[in-house]
Amino acid sequence: MCPRLAGAMRLGPRPATLGLLLLCAAAAGAGEAEELHYPQGEHRADYDREALLGGQEEVDEYVKLTPEEQHKRLKSVIKKIDLDSDGFLTESELSSWIQMSFKHYAMQEAKQQFVEYDKNSDGSVSWDEYNIQMYDRVIDFDENTALDDAEEESFRQLHLKDKKRFEKANQDSGPGLNLEEFIAFEHPEEVDYMTEFVIQEALEEHDKNGDGFVSLEEFLGDYRRDPTANEDPEWILVEKDRFLNDYDKDADGRLDPQELLSWVVPNNQGIAQEEALHLIDEMDLNSDRKLSEAEILENQDLFLTSEATDYGRQLHDEYFYHDEL
Repeated sequence: MCPRLAGAMRLGPRPATLGLLLLCAAAAGAGEAEELHYPQGEHRADYDREALLGGQEEVDEYVKLTPEEQHKRLKSVIKKIDLDSDGFLTESELSSWIQMSFKHYAMQEAKQQFVEYDKNSDGSVSWDEYNIQMYDRVIDFDENTALDDAEEESFRQLHLKDKKRFEKANQDSGPGLNLEEFIAFEHPEEVDYMTEFVIQEALEEHDKNGDGFVSLEEFLGDYRRDPTANEDPEWILVEKDRFLNDYDKDADGRLDPQELLSWVVPNNQGIAQEEALHLIDEMDLNSDRKLSEAEILENQDLFLTSEATDYGRQLHDEYFYHDEL
C-alpha cells in the first residue's frame, strides 16, 4: 500500500484525492500492473478485457454475443468513429473517440454513485450522506487542531481536502450537491469551474516555498539521496525524466500552474493518442496510416481488446453502437 494512504485506510476505505492517487499508482502499482499486463514482455489481451470491462460478469456477457451480433455492433461503432464518413479511421478520429469513451464512462460511474450516496433520494448528496457512504458514519474534524497520531493526522488532512472540494463543487450553496455538482466533485478535471481549485490544491500540497511554482525538489517531495549511494534509485530517475520531458514544457526548471495541471490531472489525451497509434501500427495492412473497415474486421479480436471499444464494453452499451444515436 502507498504509505501516504495508510492513515486513510485506518478509518475505512475511501477514494484518494486525485493527485495522491496518481502519485501512489506511479510509485507503487505501475510495475505490478505492467507485469500482469505484459508477462515476459508478451501482451496479454485477456487482462485488458477482464480488468477494464469491470469484472468477470461483464466478460461473461461479452462472450454471450453471437459472432454475427458482435460483427454488426462493431461495424456500427466503426461508422460512428469515422467523423468525416470517408470510410477510414485516422489517428485523430480514433484518439477523439477513445477520449470521449473515457469521459462517458467516468460520467456514467458518477451517476451510479450519485444514486448510492443520495440516501434519502431527495435529488442531492449532502456532506453527511457522503460520509455515511464512505465511512459508515459522519466524520467531523476540527480544521485547526492537528492530531498526535501521524496516520490519523494524514487522514484528517485528506478528509478536510475532500470537504473543501465538496464545498467548491457546490455552486448554488444549497444543502447538498445536485448531479452536475456531484460530477464536479468526483471528477473536477472534467469541469471547467473546478480547474482553478485543482491547481490551487496541488500548489498547497507541493509548493513548499510559496512562490506559485513547483520545483524539481518539491516535485520529488520528501526524497533525499542516501549519502552512501553513488546515484539515485531507478524510480527517482524515472520521476526526474517525467518532470523534465513530460511536464516542464518551457524547460525553466519549475512547473507553472498549467504545467502543474498536466501532472495532477490524468493525461487522457496522451493515453488515447498512444492507443490510436498502436492500433494503426498493428492493423494498417496497406501502410496508409489509417484503418479501413475491412482492416478492422480482419483484426477484430485486436480491436475488441483495445481502448477504442473499451475492451469490448461498447458492444454492450447502446450509447456507442445504436445507429440512431
